[in-house]
Amino acid sequence: MSNQSLLTEGWLPGVRSLSFGGDYNPEQWPEEVWAEDLELMRRAGVNLVSIGIFSWGLLEPRPGEFDFGWLDRVIEGLHGAGIRVDLGTPTVVPPQWFWQQNPHVRPVMRDGTVLATASRGICCPSSPEYAEAAVRITTELASRYGDHPALSLWHVHNEYGAPVSECYCEVSAAAFREWLQARYQTLEALNHAWGTAFWGQTYGEWAQVGVPAQSATTSNPAHRLDFARFSNEELLGCFTRERDVLHELSPGIPVTTNFMATNCPSMDLWKWSREVDVVANDHYLTAADPRSQVGLALDADLTRSLAGGRPWILMEHSSSAVNWQPRNLAKAPGEMARNSLSHLARGADAILFFQWRASRRGAEKFHSAMLPHAGANSRVFQEIVQLGADLQGLDAVRGSQVKAQAAILWDWESLWAQDLDWRPTVDLFPRQQVREYYERLWRDKVTVDFAHPTADLSAYQVVLAPASYLLTAEAVANLTAYVEGGGHLVVGPFSGVVDQDDAVHEGGWNGAVRDLLQVSVEEVLPLPADGQVTLSGDLRGSIWTEDLLPLEAETVVEYLDGPAAGKAAVTRRTLGSGTATYVSTVLDHETLTGVLDPVLKLAGVSVQRELPWDLELVSRHGNEGAEYVFAINHAATPVDLPVAGSDLLTGENVSDSAKIPAGGVRVLRR
Repeated sequence: MSNQSLLTEGWLPGVRSLSFGGDYNPEQWPEEVWAEDLELMRRAGVNLVSIGIFSWGLLEPRPGEFDFGWLDRVIEGLHGAGIRVDLGTPTVVPPQWFWQQNPHVRPVMRDGTVLATASRGICCPSSPEYAEAAVRITTELASRYGDHPALSLWHVHNEYGAPVSECYCEVSAAAFREWLQARYQTLEALNHAWGTAFWGQTYGEWAQVGVPAQSATTSNPAHRLDFARFSNEELLGCFTRERDVLHELSPGIPVTTNFMATNCPSMDLWKWSREVDVVANDHYLTAADPRSQVGLALDADLTRSLAGGRPWILMEHSSSAVNWQPRNLAKAPGEMARNSLSHLARGADAILFFQWRASRRGAEKFHSAMLPHAGANSRVFQEIVQLGADLQGLDAVRGSQVKAQAAILWDWESLWAQDLDWRPTVDLFPRQQVREYYERLWRDKVTVDFAHPTADLSAYQVVLAPASYLLTAEAVANLTAYVEGGGHLVVGPFSGVVDQDDAVHEGGWNGAVRDLLQVSVEEVLPLPADGQVTLSGDLRGSIWTEDLLPLEAETVVEYLDGPAAGKAAVTRRTLGSGTATYVSTVLDHETLTGVLDPVLKLAGVSVQRELPWDLELVSRHGNEGAEYVFAINHAATPVDLPVAGSDLLTGENVSDSAKIPAGGVRVLRR
């Protein structure tokens, strides 16, 4: 679908407005409650709900016997109320009869533990018995509801990879060997890629190759990296198998599944995003994070990037506290609206929650809901009603897009590799490095996309690579072309170290990017716990330093103390009409100012540091030059924003300055 059609025709069948709703689980309640649900949904402005996600055991109570009566009544009730349906395939929860018939498909953990079945998301993804049963229930659902007028979306499974993403059973081992044979063709190629000459691990027959289960000491890292790739592809195969059934039997209805962009590290979502019709994501605040609004924005920007800039679905978030963190903090008044509108600002055209009505029983009974235990007179429900009304007033932004000046590189395979055992320090966390760079730009009101290292980067004035441990030759060629073409690249420490097989590149600790950066990392010099170093320019680094040998690069910051005292800490070289900067230590978002400011200036990217850091500012761009400025104030004091436009939430026309209330949001069209 073209961008123009997204702006004019709607993006889900039957949907012509921003979507608002959440997971609806009526099977947990007596039918007399359903009428009340529909009435309260109408009051709240709910127009899309996800149903059936956990109902396999009710829909197929015995193998091959189906009971759709209750689901028929639910869907007809929703349709009569004008509420669109996102219908789930319930394959995340095989019925108890399935486990009774197939106890051998329970997943086996790396330490050999066989998991019990009284949970969710637990099945060997390579199991043919599971595949057969999943296709059967999906086929029945698609045959019955595939052309129902209330249906706008299919929702396959739920949160793939959570809580189990890998299985080490014999079925998985056999499938892994087949995968390896397809990838490498010969044992000689596999032995070379895995470096099996080390520790005498050379394989002479395919039957000798197993899964990288827990062993006496650390396992071969290339073996484990390939198993992560295999596991991701096995789960993806489970999705595409059901998707293909739905495409055949329910043509014209898009199919998705709910990602967890930053909270499910086992999934390579660049690959998954190419297989879904619409990108959807679940996001929950980390209660222990005092700046959780930054983590939310990062997650939303990553999701938009996975969607290729097209509108996406916030499939789940919470109205208040969750129930599974060590300390589950309730959201303060107004926080739910700020969270929701931040996702909207960053490209989501559907704002959904888990779940509609709080459960009385089960593991998530203390999880918040749109309709909480306290009922319709509660503060939370009143805020839900207000949010629904606000979203109706913001419908003009539907289909508009976010434009970014900067990109941050994100590669799940590199993260998998760097997460493995026996790295130079346990303190170097690549995702935290990304967060610090992201937060610097978030505070400066610079909108960010995320990109794979091999993606087209030409649209970005600045590209940041805070943690690119694994870089392929293709990625390096892409980054080099970006800089030569006038781009400005910043590379963080411990980057370009290994290739796709986790083998160290020739040419030093940064062999992959040595020529691009024109600096050689002679030795890595991690710091002791809580160690810090002083840099020139009144900067401070932590965790990590390196012994750098500048080649044709200019030294712009030096180490003043620590193991690399007197040597280069940050270098920069010009290549073509662009620049490549290397940062060899860990800098927090405050310290990064001194390093990134010169790069942003070279790139022509302006920052807005005159505004309070905790004012979130992001725009969406629509037809005929319309710009929708979202100003979200996370502070306890009001902010004056110099902007002119019409406030879509209040109807006020602002001529020169808008006051953003403490904890409030304004959306101005200009």
